[in-house]
Parts: sequence; structure tokens; C-alpha cells
Amino acid sequence: MGTLGRVAVLGGGIGGLAAAHYLRKSAAGAKVLLLEGSERLGGWLWSNRRPDGAVFELGPRGVRPVGAVGRNTLNLVEELGLGSEVIPVTYSHVASQNRFLFVRGQLWKMPAGLSGLLKTTPPFSRPLLPLLLREMFVSKNQRDDESIHAFVSRRFSPELADIAVDSLCRGVFAGDCRRLSVGACFPDLLRAERHRGSVVLGMILGTGPRADVAPGPLAQRAQRERWAQWSLRRGVQSLPEALGRSLENSGSVELLTGAAVTGLEPTGSGWTIHSEHGQTAADHIVSALPAKALGAALSSSSSCSPLVELLQQVSYVSVAVVSLEYEGSVLPVQGFGHLLPSSEDPAVLGVVYDSEFFPQHNSPEGESTRLTVMLGGAWFHEAFGDPDLVSLDELVSRAVSAVERHLGVKQSPRWSSVEVHRDCIPQYYEGHARRVEQMRGFIKSRLLPLSLVGSSYDGVSVNDVIFSGRSAVEKLFGADQ
Repeated sequence: MGTLGRVAVLGGGIGGLAAAHYLRKSAAGAKVLLLEGSERLGGWLWSNRRPDGAVFELGPRGVRPVGAVGRNTLNLVEELGLGSEVIPVTYSHVASQNRFLFVRGQLWKMPAGLSGLLKTTPPFSRPLLPLLLREMFVSKNQRDDESIHAFVSRRFSPELADIAVDSLCRGVFAGDCRRLSVGACFPDLLRAERHRGSVVLGMILGTGPRADVAPGPLAQRAQRERWAQWSLRRGVQSLPEALGRSLENSGSVELLTGAAVTGLEPTGSGWTIHSEHGQTAADHIVSALPAKALGAALSSSSSCSPLVELLQQVSYVSVAVVSLEYEGSVLPVQGFGHLLPSSEDPAVLGVVYDSEFFPQHNSPEGESTRLTVMLGGAWFHEAFGDPDLVSLDELVSRAVSAVERHLGVKQSPRWSSVEVHRDCIPQYYEGHARRVEQMRGFIKSRLLPLSLVGSSYDGVSVNDVIFSGRSAVEKLFGADQ
């Protein structure tokens, strides 16, 4: 495409910051303006740093280094000079080895290794290996999409879907696996079925060509040392902070906080952007806003009404993050944490044992146990009512009760904090991938100078969101050049 004079990035979460970073590198001569509605950058990458040195993550607490998107993030970390700040957790670490489910009022270790597949391991009623062998002979589904629960029930077993997959989807998406799309949430599973006729064979043989990213020295180290996840010494918020500093120092990117976008008008050659900071013009927009926020900003433009309708179909759930700190070592088990299926307690999504895998984030002032209890998600309104009106004391009480019931911890926490993240995780319901394709098809057919990035579209993980920013910029200044 031709040279752009001014590109506006909407949203200063990790997706918007990443897009601005790749724009600065690719768009020689272009001026980049980033507009963020809140007073801070980073979005859901948010670390509560206590004065005593303890760090409590209020959003994602660790990043996986696997695949092209994982290597891309580590390359970015290295480029920003954060390599020495990385805290890795290897696959041999107890937190990687041990993950638990709380089912029927009891804590169960998830099966691991060949021995775990060969024998019956509660809470499951049969060995998992026969299910894997049977799956290779299950016929393909002819539908374009189906729910994750339906997919796993059909190819493996209803029990596996009811317990393990239900719990996993609550931990990853805070969502209901009976509504979430397998094609959008776990595209590798659907590709494996389509290309190999089997999930198991797809995992063994691969599912066809995929995007690749050459690993830099840090990503090579992660492969060599077999990292399962990583964080940063002052929390994951250090990543957007470093991006913000790099962009500010570049001289070609202007960052504006407290500048929520209130309206967007296509002008034929670009956009007029209305925000709390005033009015500005842009040749191209890279939107890292939630889909519903972008839809609201476009709602006054009748020419964009089909796009607005599609954007408004993306739903979101709210999650309460309760941080708890206990005196001494109080856990009866070692591991990453535990999840619950919705049949056990819809209100409680899971408990993460933060001090187990990142003890570097503990307070240096005496031994302690840090836990995070996740509440609500797709069940928030049912369990607690309106997220804007819920009692924070009620949320802390519910979290403390869950820790006592699940882990037998009877002492009261010496410190607690709670944050309610309203509409923080988009829900990829059945047909999501088709709707996103329709959004981008409309943008292309109308020649709208607009790129969509962020968790509303192509993946909710930190890696996915960062890579979406890179991919959008490459389409603008790579393939079209």
C-alpha cells in the first residue's frame, strides 16, 4: 500500500502497544498516535506491586513460550532489553508437573505421563488411553463449527468434556464450554480433525503449514531449558511499561492516555476520530479496542452498520480476581493450582498457587503463601449480580471460604485485595470465526482503512494478542509492498 502520513492506534493495552511498536519499525515516515481511554497503559496486564516487594498479578500471571506466537513474544522481550528480568518455570518444575481438579468435594491430581493414561485416575471413571485410541476411528463432523463440549464428547467422552474440558475452559476463558466454539478457541483441534481425521493423529503428525517465527537468543534459551512459562521480576506489567517507554523515546509515536474514543467517521480518504482529547484525523486506524467499544464508536456511521452489528455480537464476561496472602506455608499440595467444573461450584473458577511457581514475587519479609482465586466469569451475574454493584467484602469472603473448603486452610489471610474486571474476556461462541471473517470481508469490500487486532478476534492469550498486532502491521506494510 502507499505511504501513510498518520496512523491511529485505538487502545493502549498490550495489543495496541504491540501494534504501535511494529508500526514504528515498519512504517518509515509515518506518524503514529495511540489513544488510550484510561490513565494507564497495559490493559489487563496489570501487576499489584506492594511496597514490601511482593507482586500480585491482577491479570495474566505467566506467559507460555511455545509456538510461533510464544517465540515472537520472547523476541519482543529481548528487543526491549527485558531478557535479564525474565523468571522462567521449566517443565520439570513441580508447578508444571502438578495440576489439580476439585471435583465432588475433593482435590484430584490430573493424570500425567504414560502411567497416568494407562490406569483409572479419579475423578475419571476409566483410563484415558483407550479414549485416545478410540478417537482415531471417530468419523469427522460435517458441521462448520460446534461447541468445545460437543466436540470433546463426540471424539473422546462426555465425562472428559464434563470434568476436564469444562474446567479448562473456565480457567482459560472464564467461559462455558457448552457455548464456546472449538474452531475459534482451539483451532488446532478442529484443524487436526479436518486434515488428519483425528485429533491424536493431528497432534502427532501436524496439521499443515503454519506461521513461523525464527527464535532469537532468549527464545532459543527457552527451548533449550524447556520453559513451560515465564514472568518478569516486577510482574508482567513490566512488558507494557517497557513498550510504552520505547514508543515514547522513538520520537515517532505519540501516546495519549485519558483519551477514550467516542466516535469514528470514515471520510473517504481516512478517518475523523472523536475522543475525550478532542478531534483528530488519521489515514488508517488500527483498532485494539474491544469489539463492542469499536462498534459503539462506529455506531453513528450508517455506512458501517453491518460491521457494527457484527462487532456487537461479540460477548464478554466479568471476572473477580481475589489476591490472598497467608502467613507461612499453608498448602497441602504442591503445584500450579486447581480448577473446578461448573457442576461443582459455578461461582468459583479456580485457585492459582502463585507462590509455588513464582516465589520471586513473594514478600522478602518472612515466609508466606500467595494465592489468587478467580470468581464469576460466565456465571458472574448468576452468582453475584451486577459486577458494578457487587460487594467486594462478599467476594473476598467467598474466596477465603473456597480456599478453606478446597485446601483445608483454616487460618485467615493476613492480607487480601480484590479487583473486579468488567467485561474482560471475550467469549468466542459458535460461529465466531465466521463472524470475524465477515467483519474483515466487509472492511476489505468497502476499502475501509481499518485493521482489527486484540483479544476480541483471533485469540485471548498474551501471545495471541501481541502477534495479532504484528500480523496486522505486516499486512499493511509487508505483503502489500
